[in-house]
Amino acid sequence: MRMNFAILRLMQPERIAALLAPYLGGATLTDAQLSQLATFLDLLIRWNARINLTSVRQPEQIVSRHFGESLFAARQLYPACNLEPAARSLLDFGSGAGFPGLPIKIYGPALGVTLLESNHRKATFLREAVRALQLTGVEVLAIRAEDYAAQIVNRKSPISDSLTVTLRAVERFQQILPTAVRLLQSSPASHRRLALLIGAAQVQTAREIAPTITWSDPLPIPASSQRVLLIGHSQ
Repeated sequence: MRMNFAILRLMQPERIAALLAPYLGGATLTDAQLSQLATFLDLLIRWNARINLTSVRQPEQIVSRHFGESLFAARQLYPACNLEPAARSLLDFGSGAGFPGLPIKIYGPALGVTLLESNHRKATFLREAVRALQLTGVEVLAIRAEDYAAQIVNRKSPISDSLTVTLRAVERFQQILPTAVRLLQSSPASHRRLALLIGAAQVQTAREIAPTITWSDPLPIPASSQRVLLIGHSQ
């Protein structure tokens, strides 16, 4: 097992870049960003042997499915990637193993990110990942979404000028999405977006559950016939 990890670290920067190319649309990652993704991958594989963070076990599939989808969302949400500190923030709702929040943070280092994960073991992993990746401006909260929404309402000033809430690969989608919408609409930020990484069959359900959100057309995720990015704006 140790030999496999050593080989993975030696090979991964170039291989990760090649695997992610279809999702980046011509954009490139720096050597430092690729190194962070390599560290994240190694950490995820090691922790996944102890706690169930993802059912995807093969490193290349993790890069394509998890990292790729997350970075595709990052490129669509922040195409210029010239983020001013504290001007924009992202709330990753039910972050799990850190997707899409951590790869988006790696893509846009100045972005303020909150990872919301009520499972304490997964939250512990997220804190370790933030430490290992040497990320700043990232908060990990082991708290229920409803409780966090109440905290937002009680804030006297906006978290940032712009807030994006992300939601990906969650169970009980029909029950969770309304909570994410309420959480988004509780924020006093001037500009508020909801970004869903979901199956194409869930798009209509999302529109029906959240009719107050102005939804854009779903964007097909590269190398997938069934996965899309659905972005909505809240007034």
